[in-house]
Amino acid sequence: MKSEKYTVIGVMSGTSLDGIDIAEIVFTVKDDTWKFNLLNVETIPYSDAWFDRLKWAALKTEQEIDELNQSYTKLLGTVILDFIQKNKCEPDLVASHGHTILHQPQRGLTLQIGNLPLLKETLGLPVVCDFRVQDVAMGGQGAPLVPIGDKILFSKYDYCINLGGFSNISFDLNNRRLAYDICPVNTVLNHYANKAGADYDDKGNCARSGKINTSLLQKLNANVFFTKEAPKSLGIEFVFKEVIPLIDAFDCTIADILATYVEHIAFQISENIIIKGSTVLLTGGGAFNDFLIERLQHYLPGHKLVIPEPKTINFKEALIFGLLGILKYENQINVLSSVTGASQDHSSGVVL
Repeated sequence: MKSEKYTVIGVMSGTSLDGIDIAEIVFTVKDDTWKFNLLNVETIPYSDAWFDRLKWAALKTEQEIDELNQSYTKLLGTVILDFIQKNKCEPDLVASHGHTILHQPQRGLTLQIGNLPLLKETLGLPVVCDFRVQDVAMGGQGAPLVPIGDKILFSKYDYCINLGGFSNISFDLNNRRLAYDICPVNTVLNHYANKAGADYDDKGNCARSGKINTSLLQKLNANVFFTKEAPKSLGIEFVFKEVIPLIDAFDCTIADILATYVEHIAFQISENIIIKGSTVLLTGGGAFNDFLIERLQHYLPGHKLVIPEPKTINFKEALIFGLLGILKYENQINVLSSVTGASQDHSSGVVL
């Protein structure tokens, strides 16, 4: 590496639409060992109007998506610049994931809006972005990209599981890093919590009050996606086309839907934990769902579930995209073919 210390602004917007996660991170590297310090962090929630625009973006026309991309890039630039100025940050670069509105790698398509050159013009700093497109062009899934960060920064855990819009898993097997999406999480849970008038199911209390619908649970678990071999990934289209219509075909209360879906998540995750007595790092918004964690522990007796401090829970993806940005800026490998299925390991992203 050319430098042993970097200050980076990592930016992430996930499919759960919680908001824009921004983290100021100092990375140090010595003898190929990386360490990080999360400094200022903030989640900027979306307005109701932006929430709706992003939630239904996949259904828009090409022209509407182009217009949305321009507007979202402007929003992102303003939000990041405000964060930098407010916290008096002096970053070497900004690494921004953007927001995924289309992810169909089987068709060679993935689109993250917010990565237009306007972003650099607004910030006046080097920007690394558009991390997924190159991988898809190389035959990969374009996801998940976080696992190389898991390997570099969180190698002491047997498994790293993110409970965000989707659950995904990352682990080493036979000296190869493997990772893939497991199932939707907060994209579905939040959808039904919204129907009950809440932003999310706080601590899983509504789900806890419900009863499992066995027939619905069996149908959810029978989806063909769960029988596919990795590499594999999920997009919001899967939620709207396959999960929500299935759930809505059943006459269930919101509490029963949430209880059933939490059970589905816990079961599917447990099916992918194959190392006995493993240590599992849990991050993402779902780590605050006490009921989900209890059901997961139920399915994983003898395994240690580790929930880190809130900064790491909430900002792990922004943290790792900050790392991916440094690796790209230095032309180092930041995507593993063993994870995405691309033709080779590579350095992905665009430097603006």
